[in-house]
Amino acid sequence: MNPDPKFDPLPDVLKHYQQQVEEDSRLRSGWFQLEFARTKDMIQRHLPPAPAIVLDVGGGSGIYSYWLAALGYEVHLIDPVPKHIEQARSRGAEQARQLTSARIGDARHLEQSDLSVDAILMLGPLYHLTDRNHRLASLREAHRVLRPAGLLFAAGISRFASLFDSLRNGFFDKPEFAPILQRDLAEGQHRNPTENPIYFTTAFFHRPAELAEEIAEAGFSNPQVFAIEGPGWMADNFEHLWEDEIQRARLLEYLRKVEQQPEILGASAHLLGIAHK
Repeated sequence: MNPDPKFDPLPDVLKHYQQQVEEDSRLRSGWFQLEFARTKDMIQRHLPPAPAIVLDVGGGSGIYSYWLAALGYEVHLIDPVPKHIEQARSRGAEQARQLTSARIGDARHLEQSDLSVDAILMLGPLYHLTDRNHRLASLREAHRVLRPAGLLFAAGISRFASLFDSLRNGFFDKPEFAPILQRDLAEGQHRNPTENPIYFTTAFFHRPAELAEEIAEAGFSNPQVFAIEGPGWMADNFEHLWEDEIQRARLLEYLRKVEQQPEILGASAHLLGIAHK
């Protein structure tokens, strides 16, 4: 179900990232480290070798952009949050490899010309565009600017993520969370009327098949959907596993083995759709 077509999620999203959340530090703490490591692993396994041109759409302050730049890729970053672009440009002074560009932009209206990039990361836009038509518009823009056989990496949040998250982190029984969870599961439309950032911000949560369907409808061939964290993010002793190099490697090995098992996909907090133009 789509929300009111006049509804604009951008003010909520900007407030969340501009005032409440530091994305870089999030990906370097707790189980979010698993999200970061697994996403990098899947990108690196599929991305063509450097040098190639990568467009990081909705790339925040550039944590993935600078990683790819250090590997020798030409990287262009766009994001709608002014703070993120300021942080990305500030980070450039501290990095050995610079980004080719970092600017404010909209996933639905890319400035890049047709057939101009080799790969596109969309590791955020699809779950902050709550209207399906807007998600399709962003995917079609990605298709337009990709060269033939170019690669798309498009992330989504699982429809069931808030249920698992609330059970794991102890807020399932909070009265104010009950209507949030009910709508998440029924519609995938996530809204947070409270001031508590633990309940996230305005978003859309995909079913795994739904993510593949949207990517295909935008013109991409044979999209594959992967479980980024799988069930690993729900481990009670996650910090212990992650700090132990042997157990960390073992965890990553087993998550790779089950990353495309249909029975596992919905248990992952995040999904990654990968497709060629």
